[in-house]
Amino acid sequence: MITPLQFHPFLRPMPWGDDRLARLLGKPVPKGQRIGESWEISDHRLHESIVAEGSHKGRSLRSLMEEEGETILGQAASRYRRFPWLVKFLDANDWLSVQVHPNDEQAARLSSSEGGKTEAWFVLDADPSSRIFAGLKKGVNEKKLREALAAGTVTDCLHSFEPRAGDCMFLPAGTVHAIGAGILIAELQQNSDATFRLFDWNRRDAAGNSRPLHIEESMACIDWTRTEVEPQFVAEYAQLLGSTPPRDVVRLLVDCSHFRIEYHGRGSPFDAGGMGNMQVWQILAGSASLGSAQLEVGQTWLLPAALPRERCIPKPNLALLVSTLP
Repeated sequence: MITPLQFHPFLRPMPWGDDRLARLLGKPVPKGQRIGESWEISDHRLHESIVAEGSHKGRSLRSLMEEEGETILGQAASRYRRFPWLVKFLDANDWLSVQVHPNDEQAARLSSSEGGKTEAWFVLDADPSSRIFAGLKKGVNEKKLREALAAGTVTDCLHSFEPRAGDCMFLPAGTVHAIGAGILIAELQQNSDATFRLFDWNRRDAAGNSRPLHIEESMACIDWTRTEVEPQFVAEYAQLLGSTPPRDVVRLLVDCSHFRIEYHGRGSPFDAGGMGNMQVWQILAGSASLGSAQLEVGQTWLLPAALPRERCIPKPNLALLVSTLP
């Protein structure tokens, strides 16, 4: 039976995590744990997602890709041995390191076990004092950045802004970036965990040790043209959070060689599936029924390419990210 697939979330404890994944998205966070990431869909070597319900309950995404890859990905199956994305929610209660990710070619040279990592974020919630760093300031070159690293003043080289719920960030490989404290994010990225840490805010652990940095790898990957990266704001999402009934809207947020992401705000029934292309739905607000599946905020669903056409009925409103392969 070909049905929408939901997987058990893989909850990753992080020192910078908090309780928003449980409080706002309903994740089963163990009491007292600080969870920073919920891996919603993963075919990565660090975790292979397991189907939570339905006729495929208990099966891994790895086995589905091996045995039913064309059912999942359609014609794109010939291009991907593994599922092409990591799909996550992130809860940052402290500053994450300043980092940069390689592209596919750079990863092949610099990371023996990972591919390139282009990613996109959608801000679900943000404290008034939070910040996102995205891209270099204009005029920053390698010499200036190395001088700032030596002086511990890297933020002088980075563009930043105060995020708000509804901001979407597209971060191609090579973009220097960091997430500040007090932000809840939905994330879609290439199926890679390749991260080079450029700066870690001069932090040290209880023993006085700092985390390893990857200065030379970072310098080799930075795209110096990625300056002053600004978000795309989805006002309809902010209106929905403010209890303003939204009109039906579909907005293209990201269209790159790795994925296409749309924001959907829905108050009326609509059709899904039956088009031969795989989709991933991240439910941002509201609820709905999709055939026999009940969609709730904080859930992530994989709609296989072979899924027959289904009717989705919002109850009464629904906000979601819909990601497809280009």
